[in-house]
Amino acid sequence: MKKFNFSVLLFALVLMASTQSFAQLAVDKGTKFVNLGIGVGGYGYFNGSGLGLNAAADFGVAKNITVGGVLGYRGYGSGVNSFDIGARGSYHFNEILNLTTDKADLYAGIGISYYRLSYGDTYLRSIGISDTYSTTYVPIHIGGRYFFTETLGGFAEFGSSLATLKLGVTLKL
Repeated sequence: MKKFNFSVLLFALVLMASTQSFAQLAVDKGTKFVNLGIGVGGYGYFNGSGLGLNAAADFGVAKNITVGGVLGYRGYGSGVNSFDIGARGSYHFNEILNLTTDKADLYAGIGISYYRLSYGDTYLRSIGISDTYSTTYVPIHIGGRYFFTETLGGFAEFGSSLATLKLGVTLKL
Protein backbone atom coordinates (compact mmCIF):
# COMPACT_ATOMS: atom_id res chain seq x y z
CA MET A 1 0.00 0.00 0.00
CA LYS A 2 2.87 2.38 0.82
CA LYS A 3 4.41 1.70 -2.58
CA PHE A 4 1.08 2.47 -4.29
CA ASN A 5 0.60 5.75 -2.36
CA PHE A 6 4.16 6.82 -3.16
CA SER A 7 3.62 6.00 -6.85
CA VAL A 8 0.37 7.99 -6.96
CA LEU A 9 2.02 10.91 -5.16
CA LEU A 10 5.02 10.82 -7.50
CA PHE A 11 2.72 10.65 -10.54
CA ALA A 12 0.70 13.64 -9.25
CA LEU A 13 3.86 15.69 -8.65
CA VAL A 14 5.25 14.90 -12.11
CA LEU A 15 1.90 15.76 -13.69
CA MET A 16 1.70 19.09 -11.83
CA ALA A 17 5.30 19.97 -12.66
CA SER A 18 4.89 19.15 -16.35
CA THR A 19 1.66 21.12 -16.73
CA GLN A 20 2.71 24.16 -14.73
CA SER A 21 3.25 27.16 -16.95
CA PHE A 22 5.34 30.08 -15.94
CA ALA A 23 3.56 33.41 -16.11
CA GLN A 24 4.72 35.77 -18.83
CA LEU A 25 3.58 39.28 -19.54
CA ALA A 26 1.16 38.65 -22.40
CA VAL A 27 1.40 41.07 -25.30
CA ASP A 28 -1.50 40.38 -27.60
CA LYS A 29 -4.19 42.13 -29.60
CA GLY A 30 -5.78 44.77 -27.37
CA THR A 31 -2.79 45.24 -25.03
CA LYS A 32 -2.09 48.93 -24.36
CA PHE A 33 1.03 50.58 -22.92
CA VAL A 34 1.76 54.27 -22.28
CA ASN A 35 5.29 55.52 -21.49
CA LEU A 36 5.99 58.97 -20.00
CA GLY A 37 9.59 59.92 -19.40
CA ILE A 38 12.66 62.06 -19.70
CA GLY A 39 15.46 61.67 -22.20
CA VAL A 40 19.20 62.18 -21.91
CA GLY A 41 22.08 61.89 -24.35
CA GLY A 42 21.82 62.51 -28.05
CA TYR A 43 23.42 63.02 -31.41
CA GLY A 44 24.56 65.88 -33.60
CA TYR A 45 25.77 69.40 -33.02
CA PHE A 46 24.22 69.84 -29.57
CA ASN A 47 25.75 66.54 -28.45
CA GLY A 48 22.83 65.58 -26.24
CA SER A 49 22.71 68.74 -24.15
CA GLY A 50 19.39 69.67 -22.58
CA LEU A 51 16.72 67.47 -21.10
CA GLY A 52 14.05 65.84 -23.23
CA LEU A 53 10.45 64.97 -22.45
CA ASN A 54 8.80 62.09 -24.24
CA ALA A 55 5.61 60.08 -24.46
CA ALA A 56 4.79 56.89 -26.35
CA ALA A 57 1.68 54.77 -26.71
CA ASP A 58 1.83 51.16 -27.94
CA PHE A 59 -1.23 49.13 -28.94
CA GLY A 60 -1.22 45.36 -29.40
CA VAL A 61 -2.28 44.38 -32.92
CA ALA A 62 -1.14 40.75 -32.91
CA LYS A 63 0.66 38.32 -30.63
CA ASN A 64 3.95 39.96 -29.52
CA ILE A 65 3.50 42.95 -31.88
CA THR A 66 2.52 46.51 -30.99
CA VAL A 67 2.21 49.69 -33.04
CA GLY A 68 1.83 53.19 -31.74
CA GLY A 69 2.96 56.76 -31.66
CA VAL A 70 5.75 58.81 -30.11
CA LEU A 71 6.03 62.45 -29.17
CA GLY A 72 9.11 64.25 -27.86
CA TYR A 73 10.36 67.72 -26.98
CA ARG A 74 13.82 68.89 -26.04
CA GLY A 75 15.04 72.34 -25.04
CA TYR A 76 18.74 73.09 -25.41
CA GLY A 77 18.76 76.62 -23.95
CA SER A 78 19.25 79.98 -25.70
CA GLY A 79 16.00 79.56 -27.65
CA VAL A 80 17.03 76.30 -29.30
CA ASN A 81 14.31 73.62 -29.21
CA SER A 82 13.53 70.39 -31.00
CA PHE A 83 10.31 68.50 -31.52
CA ASP A 84 9.68 64.95 -32.71
CA ILE A 85 6.44 63.14 -33.63
CA GLY A 86 6.08 59.76 -35.26
CA ALA A 87 4.82 56.22 -35.48
CA ARG A 88 6.56 53.03 -34.43
CA GLY A 89 6.21 49.30 -34.26
CA SER A 90 7.72 46.91 -31.72
CA TYR A 91 8.25 43.19 -31.31
CA HIS A 92 8.08 41.87 -27.72
CA PHE A 93 10.55 39.08 -26.93
CA ASN A 94 8.96 37.74 -23.71
CA GLU A 95 7.82 34.46 -25.27
CA ILE A 96 10.97 33.82 -27.34
CA LEU A 97 13.21 34.49 -24.32
CA ASN A 98 10.99 32.31 -22.10
CA LEU A 99 10.73 35.01 -19.44
CA THR A 100 9.32 33.42 -16.33
CA THR A 101 7.77 36.57 -14.90
CA ASP A 102 4.69 38.57 -15.74
CA LYS A 103 6.42 41.74 -14.54
CA ALA A 104 9.00 42.18 -17.34
CA ASP A 105 8.64 43.13 -21.00
CA LEU A 106 11.59 43.29 -23.42
CA TYR A 107 11.04 44.78 -26.87
CA ALA A 108 12.70 46.36 -29.90
CA GLY A 109 11.42 48.12 -32.97
CA ILE A 110 11.57 50.71 -35.70
CA GLY A 111 9.52 53.71 -36.74
CA ILE A 112 9.23 56.82 -38.85
CA SER A 113 9.33 60.30 -37.33
CA TYR A 114 9.21 63.95 -38.24
CA TYR A 115 11.90 66.05 -36.54
CA ARG A 116 12.02 69.86 -36.29
CA LEU A 117 14.81 71.95 -34.77
CA SER A 118 14.25 75.66 -34.16
CA TYR A 119 17.12 78.02 -33.38
CA GLY A 120 14.93 81.01 -32.45
CA ASP A 121 17.57 83.27 -33.98
CA THR A 122 16.11 86.68 -34.89
CA TYR A 123 19.30 87.71 -36.70
CA LEU A 124 19.05 84.78 -39.12
CA ARG A 125 15.42 85.64 -39.83
CA SER A 126 16.27 89.31 -40.34
CA ILE A 127 18.71 88.47 -43.15
CA GLY A 128 16.35 85.98 -44.78
CA ILE A 129 17.86 82.72 -43.53
CA SER A 130 15.60 80.08 -42.03
CA ASP A 131 16.12 79.49 -38.33
CA THR A 132 14.52 76.04 -38.46
CA TYR A 133 15.54 72.66 -39.76
CA SER A 134 13.20 69.72 -40.28
CA THR A 135 13.46 66.21 -41.65
CA THR A 136 11.94 62.75 -41.46
CA TYR A 137 14.02 59.86 -40.23
CA VAL A 138 13.80 56.19 -39.23
CA PRO A 139 14.46 55.77 -35.49
CA ILE A 140 15.19 52.39 -33.92
CA HIS A 141 14.64 51.47 -30.27
CA ILE A 142 15.29 48.67 -27.79
CA GLY A 143 13.81 48.73 -24.35
CA GLY A 144 12.37 47.08 -21.33
CA ARG A 145 9.57 47.58 -18.86
CA TYR A 146 9.27 46.28 -15.33
CA PHE A 147 5.89 46.40 -13.60
CA PHE A 148 5.73 47.03 -9.85
CA THR A 149 1.96 46.50 -9.85
CA GLU A 150 -0.36 45.02 -12.45
CA THR A 151 -0.64 48.38 -14.24
CA LEU A 152 2.27 50.62 -13.10
CA GLY A 153 5.95 50.19 -13.81
CA GLY A 154 9.15 51.76 -15.03
CA PHE A 155 10.81 51.68 -18.44
CA ALA A 156 14.22 52.23 -20.00
CA GLU A 157 14.67 52.60 -23.74
CA PHE A 158 17.76 53.11 -25.92
CA GLY A 159 17.28 54.52 -29.37
CA SER A 160 18.04 56.98 -32.11
CA SER A 161 15.46 59.67 -31.44
CA LEU A 162 15.71 62.98 -29.55
CA ALA A 163 17.47 61.18 -26.70
CA THR A 164 19.78 58.19 -26.62
CA LEU A 165 18.31 56.99 -23.31
CA LYS A 166 14.73 57.45 -22.15
CA LEU A 167 13.66 56.65 -18.58
CA GLY A 168 10.27 56.98 -16.94
CA VAL A 169 7.00 55.42 -15.89
CA THR A 170 4.91 53.01 -17.91
CA LEU A 171 1.23 52.20 -17.61
CA LYS A 172 -0.55 49.08 -18.83
CA LEU A 173 -4.13 49.95 -19.65
